[in-house]
Amino acid sequence: MATSNSKFMNPTAVVNVVGLTSDLLSRIPSLAKFAKENSVSQIKPAFPALTCSAQSTYLTGLLPKDHGIVGNGWYFQDLSQIWFWRQSNKLVQGDKLWDFAKRRNPEFSCANMFWWYNMYSSVDYSVTVRPVYRSDGLKLPDSSSEPPELRQSLQGDLGQFPLFQFWGPGASIRSSDWIAKASQLVFQKHKPTLTLIYLPHLDYVLQKEGPKGLGVTKALSEIDLVCKELIAFFKSQKVQLTFISEYGINEVKSAISLNRILRQKGWLRIKEECGEEHLDPGASRAFAVADHQIAHVYVQDLKDLSSVRKVLEAISGIEKILDRKEQIAFGMNHSRSGDFVLIAQSDHWFSYPYWFDDRKAPDFARTVEIHKKPGFDPVELFIDPKIRFPKLKIAKTLLRKKLGFRYLMDVIPLDDSLVKGSHGSSLVPEEFWPVFMTERTDLLSNRGEGLQATEIRDLLLDHIF
Repeated sequence: MATSNSKFMNPTAVVNVVGLTSDLLSRIPSLAKFAKENSVSQIKPAFPALTCSAQSTYLTGLLPKDHGIVGNGWYFQDLSQIWFWRQSNKLVQGDKLWDFAKRRNPEFSCANMFWWYNMYSSVDYSVTVRPVYRSDGLKLPDSSSEPPELRQSLQGDLGQFPLFQFWGPGASIRSSDWIAKASQLVFQKHKPTLTLIYLPHLDYVLQKEGPKGLGVTKALSEIDLVCKELIAFFKSQKVQLTFISEYGINEVKSAISLNRILRQKGWLRIKEECGEEHLDPGASRAFAVADHQIAHVYVQDLKDLSSVRKVLEAISGIEKILDRKEQIAFGMNHSRSGDFVLIAQSDHWFSYPYWFDDRKAPDFARTVEIHKKPGFDPVELFIDPKIRFPKLKIAKTLLRKKLGFRYLMDVIPLDDSLVKGSHGSSLVPEEFWPVFMTERTDLLSNRGEGLQATEIRDLLLDHIF
C-alpha cells in the first residue's frame, strides 16, 4: 500500500454490479471487453454474503465481528424489535475507506451513489433511496442526498428517483440507469476523488428467476448498456475505473420456514390483532431472523440453547449451525448476531413467515414492506399469480391513491416456491464468487488466486494513492 505521506491522488470510480460472476461477465459485452483489456480477480465471498455485510466489509476492511453488520437486518435487543434496511452509517462500526483517505490527504472527496448505510456518513456527496411515508398511508418515491440540494438538482435533470422500479414486482433497469446517470452528473459538477456506484438490476432478476432464468439474457443486455455508458464517460474524464460485485446468485429449490418450526415447539409469542397474527419477538423464547441463505436464531433463556439446537439439527436443508463459539471462525461473533447463525445448503433459503393459516397473515405480508416484515422477503419481486386481473387491481388501487384515500397494494403472493435464486453463504463453488476488475493491472499481479473481502478497502486506497 502507498505510504502515509503520499498526497497525489488518482480519481477512481467503483461500479458495484450486484450478482456479477465470472460466468455472467462473459455474457456482458462491455464488461467482457473491459476484462480482456485489464485485470480480473475473483473475491472469496464475504460472510455473510449479503448486501449490507459485504459492502461494510469492503469499505472498512473489517469482519462483521468488528464492523457489526451481521446481515441486512437483525434483532435490536435493546428495542426488542427486528429491523431490516436501516440507513444510518453510524450503525457501521469502525473507520471507512473515505476516513482513511481523508487522513492521508484532506483534499480527498467521495461521492456515495446508493451504496448502503449511505445516510449521515462522512462522505462529501451522497444519494440514496428514501421514500416519503405520509400519515395518510401514502408511500411516495423519493431519495435523500447530501448536500440536500443535490436531490433537487438531480430530480430536475432526471426526474424523481424511480422507487417502484428499484424493488418490488416492478423492479427494472430504470433504477440502475437513473443511478448511473446521476453518478455522471455528480462527477461532472463536483469531481469527487472516489465515486461509489451501486447497480442492483442483475441481483433482482437472478433472485426472481435464478441464474438459468429466461429473463437473465435480457437483463444482461440491459446492464451492458448501462456499463458501456459508464465506461465511456469515466474514460473521457480520465478516471480510473474498477468494477466489483458482492456475491453470486445460485439456484434454489425450496425455502425453510424456521419460525413455523419454532412456533410448533411453543417458543414463539404471537399476538392476534384485527384477525391477523403478529410476531412478538421480545416475548418469544426463541425466534429466527431470516435473511436469504443466512438466519439468526435468538434464544431468550440460555437454558433453552441445547433444546433449540437439537430442533435445528433435525431440520433438512441447513448446512451449518454456528453457536457463539463457532461464530468466531466465521468472524461473526458480534453482540448483534443470533445465539445461532444458520447457513442454508446451496439449494435452500430461509423464509420469514410464522403463521400457519394464510387467512391470518398480517396485512403487510401481501405488500412490498421491507421495514415491517421480521425478515427478508424476496417474494416481493412477484405479483400474486392467483389474482385474475392484476393490472386492473393495481389500477384501482392507484386510483384510490390519487384520490387521496387510504389504500393497500396487496398484490404480493405468499408462495415462497416462486423464488429461484438466493445468496448469503460463503461456502459456494468458485463459479458463484464475486469479481473485481481494474485498469490497474499492477495492483492485482501479486494477489494470488482470489482476493479476501477484507483486502478491498486497502486495494481501493492503493488505486487512489
